[in-house]
Amino acid sequence: MSIDHPPTAVSAEAPFLELLARDADAEAYEQPVRLARAEGASADRIAALDHAKLLALRVRAELEGRRRREAELSALFETAHDLAGLRDLDEVLQAIVHRARSLLGTDIAYLSLNDPAEGDTYMRVTEGSVSARFQQVRLGMGEGLGGLVAQTARPYVTDDYFRDERFRHTRSIDTAVEDEGLVAILGVPLLLGTEVIGVLFAADRRARVFEREQIALVRSFAALAAAAIDSAHLLAETRTALADLEHASEIIRDRSGVIERASDVHDRMAQLVLRGGGVQDVAAAVSEVLDGTVEFRDSANAPAQALERSRADGHAVPHGDDWIAAVAAGGELLGALVMRGHPALDPVDQRTLERAAMVTSLLLLARRSAGEAERRVRGELLDDLLDGRDHDPRLLRERAARLQADLDSPHVVLAAHLGSGAAAGDREGAARGRLWAAASHLAATRHGLAAERDGGTVLLLPVEQPRAEAELAQEAAKSLSGAAREPVTVGASGPVSAPAADPEAVSVGYAEARRCVEALRLLGRTGQGAATEDFGFLGLLLSDGRDIAGFVSRTIGEVVSYDARRGTDLVRTLDAYFSSGMSPARTKDELHVHVNTVAQRLERIGRLLGEDWQSPSRALEIQLALRLHRLGAAVER
Repeated sequence: MSIDHPPTAVSAEAPFLELLARDADAEAYEQPVRLARAEGASADRIAALDHAKLLALRVRAELEGRRRREAELSALFETAHDLAGLRDLDEVLQAIVHRARSLLGTDIAYLSLNDPAEGDTYMRVTEGSVSARFQQVRLGMGEGLGGLVAQTARPYVTDDYFRDERFRHTRSIDTAVEDEGLVAILGVPLLLGTEVIGVLFAADRRARVFEREQIALVRSFAALAAAAIDSAHLLAETRTALADLEHASEIIRDRSGVIERASDVHDRMAQLVLRGGGVQDVAAAVSEVLDGTVEFRDSANAPAQALERSRADGHAVPHGDDWIAAVAAGGELLGALVMRGHPALDPVDQRTLERAAMVTSLLLLARRSAGEAERRVRGELLDDLLDGRDHDPRLLRERAARLQADLDSPHVVLAAHLGSGAAAGDREGAARGRLWAAASHLAATRHGLAAERDGGTVLLLPVEQPRAEAELAQEAAKSLSGAAREPVTVGASGPVSAPAADPEAVSVGYAEARRCVEALRLLGRTGQGAATEDFGFLGLLLSDGRDIAGFVSRTIGEVVSYDARRGTDLVRTLDAYFSSGMSPARTKDELHVHVNTVAQRLERIGRLLGEDWQSPSRALEIQLALRLHRLGAAVER
């Protein structure tokens, strides 16, 4: 006899899927639950809707996060594109301020620059400002929040400007801020090396807490703004040099080659940025144009003292017969460009080497983002296999080939879950993040796929030897537990001979792997890895080719159905009876009922299962069916 799912479990997701499809506001997700309560729906139905609502809100938040990260990355690359083709500094700075305000959703964004001649700082670009006084304000060094940022070269944020005593308030600044109506302000420095040349701000006319990711985003825009200003200064210096060279043919002959090289390198690096070139491409371009040997080295293989000096002052520095230009992004040192065999380097060529180091840092950051994108692509391909969204073997092979995966070879599906109760709250979230990162790395190094699913991680890994599923599961459990710093339980499916030719086998394998995970948990083996072959006869029943539901139905189906129809508790009574050594006295203690109640229930069970239900052979089958029934219920949840 088969066991039907409750209607609530089947239909609860439908209204929330519709809300996800039309990108509804978060408040709209409460409506199906309120409507169900108003219609007097059952507690099970309301609980199912509540669970579906939480899952849908989590999916919505993930989609919004992805859209936000894609918008931020797109804006950064668009700004880098503007910088690569810099023509008008004001336009580039205005674009940076506009994008910062748009992505953070603030009321106003603005950028100030230091005036060394006057010893103060002035407003250069604003967007969203309505006060003429604010747009013309000048700040003395060390005054206001901007003065504190410029003085310390560190970002500062305040959620209530007028209540914040960390910086020096002055009448002129406070009046301008009050005139603009600002409350929450974030300011990050514009740095050239260690020199602060200005400050980029984002502000709101209401109290607001800026998140760490938002501060990092504004810092990225500030770095691009500083680069734009520096590039404009370099361009101005070049134009001034050209004007001077018009008056002396000898100077023109001496300098024209340098200017040509700088222009050539600028054009080449701009093209490299636009087409997504690599670090070695930048080194090769600079080597060719400057007629020398330029190579990229990681931090461990570059001269330490020279590298630190270059990072500190933001310029290339000599080191014997070589020149060292630090490749850095924010506070992170990524490596160095080393130009060998040029003890006397022209200042413009020196700047060219420095600009090449800056472009190299942008490409390294882009490559890092590409790695994160690859993890998403691997997850999307595995999600499509599991959900049956793409059944075209040719397309599946093409998508897998781009990830160096071969879906025509045998694979094993692994389900990995954190041990129950291993972590809670923020600790659990951090552990899940570490589990996902470790699983993604394992999939990439093994030429497989990985995705997050059902509160854990699922992997599709190639297997070279037959019957190696258990060993692979044990190895994965050990590796992932170490990386997550929490016990990770891993279940493995039987081999899937060719995922591209039979995508449905991947979904079947995942269900089998999850059953192995639940079996390990029920057997008290949390943190271990196993395949169905490790469970003996139970494993044969857990594997996909066995009719587990039929076995359970034939053995205890009458009792399960009786409980479902009458609302009784005979299955639990039967389970307690066997766990108590078939003693009614101990059974009544475990169930907290009278012994007569136990006797009545056992009599009812005897009528349902037959008079020989307590014989050794029947008792063994019933106990196995009870365990499988409990395991099936755990997997369905």
